[in-house]
Parts: sequence; C-alpha cells; structure tokens
Amino acid sequence: MDTTRPFAPSPEPLDDESEIPFDSVGRHRLKVPEPAPLTEHGPARVIAVANQKGGVGKTTSTINLGASLAEYGRKVLLVDFDPQGALSVGLGVQAHELETTIYNLLMERSVEIDDVIRKTNVDGMDLLPSNIDLSAAEVQLVTEVGREQALGRAIKPVLDRYDVILIDCQPSLGLLTINALACADDILIPLACEFFSLRGVALLMDTVDKVQDRLNPDLKIIGILATMFDPRTLHTKEVRQRVIEAFGDLVFESVINRTVRFPETTVAGEPITTWAPTSAGAEAYRLLAREVIAR
Repeated sequence: MDTTRPFAPSPEPLDDESEIPFDSVGRHRLKVPEPAPLTEHGPARVIAVANQKGGVGKTTSTINLGASLAEYGRKVLLVDFDPQGALSVGLGVQAHELETTIYNLLMERSVEIDDVIRKTNVDGMDLLPSNIDLSAAEVQLVTEVGREQALGRAIKPVLDRYDVILIDCQPSLGLLTINALACADDILIPLACEFFSLRGVALLMDTVDKVQDRLNPDLKIIGILATMFDPRTLHTKEVRQRVIEAFGDLVFESVINRTVRFPETTVAGEPITTWAPTSAGAEAYRLLAREVIAR
C-alpha cells in the first residue's frame, strides 16, 4: 500500500457532530439487522482492540462497543490491558481505589479473576481493571515459561460466563499486546483518519502475521474501524478512501466522527450510549456492535 503521497492540509477538527453524515466518501451503506436475542450465554468471543499508535480511539471504542453490545443483550467483559488505566478511568474507576488489578491476577497465584472483576454502571458489562502496576508485569513476565499465554490463562475461567470479551491493548507491540493477540479470536483495529495512523497499519499487520504463525493460528482481523473522521476535510476522506481501497470489506461501515461528546463521556465516567444516547456517536457504536455480531 502506497502511503508516500502527501495529503492536502486539513482545517481545524470539528467540535460539533451536528449535521455530520456517518459516511461521505461514496460507499454503499449496508443495512445491518438488529441481532436476535440470546437464550443462553457463552462461550465468549475474545476481541483484542489494538493499534500500536496511540490516540486512535482504542479505549473509547472498547468502552462504547462494549456498552452497545450489552444493549443488544450480550454479556460483556472489558479487559483494561494498558498500564495507563484509561479504560478503567473512562468507566469511573480511579486508580487509588483499586486494591487488586489485572496485574495481581497475572502475577499472584492466590488471586482469582472473581477477586478482580468489577461491575460497571452498564447492565451486562463488567470490567477487569488496571493501573500503572501493570507496567511491571511486562518486565516480570519475560522470564516466565509460556509468557505469551499469561492473559489467556487468566481469563479462561470466565469464558463461559460472557458472550464477548474486549481487550483494550496498550499502544505498543510489546509483550502485553502479544498476550492479548495470543488469546484473542479476533483483532479489531481502530484507525484514525490521518496520514501517520495509516502508515502504522503495515507494522501491525506484520505483527498479526507473526502471531498467527507462531502463537495463535486462529487469530483473524474482524475489521478496521475508521475513527476521528471529519467529512469536511479532504485529508480524512482521502485516508479513509485509501483504507477502503487497500482492505475492502474489512473496513466497517460504521464511522466514528470527531465530536466533543467523547471527552465529555470520559469526564462523566460512562459510555456515550448512556451519556448522549441519541447522539450520532452513540448510533455509530450501535451500528458497529451490530456489525461485530454479524461477522
């Protein structure tokens, strides 16, 4: 994929989501049906939300996709696998409140997963929280046997309890991210509609190929999610069009626009589906949830 051609300069990003269409690059919008209700739950489909570039909407997408899946009757577990703990903070959990985190689950045999899982304010959605302690795990796991499977072993006891487990990965391709990919069924790639984000996709794809070859042959890419899309700028439209040309049907129909709503939800400590349930952002994540269920 050629990513060397320069883009036209972009104006300032939008702060208002009003009058912004979901898609303005000429793609046919598919009608994604409402998912059928479930009569029983599990085993979980494990989805790693990953991109080694920071600031592309991984955490926002994990929270809001999880909440949207829960709206459709799915039991969801969110795994905060980033030492920054942004996923936990985004759901109103403060680092100083956490006596046990996923770090303790990984490194201490006496800690069981039910000691760490917390309920969220969203019915049907639970959280496996994290904080800066997790940064030590990457160093400590290096000497462990089967270090790439540590997360898989940790979540295995609850696979039958949930329908979907979403892992919010750190913005790197280090050992923690490899752990997430090693235990995942699918990888979802949020891609900010900007030039440098596009350039990093090839490196992530190379890592996915290596994980498939050496650790998890069943891992597949469920889709690429365009985030921070601004239909009034040539730059974002051209980036998304080139992603579509390169990856075709792997690109989700759902498009996440720039809006002040998402920073607001972080302060509120809840997903956009409950903070602003009728907003364009909430509807975009509901469409994404339907697409994920359908794939």
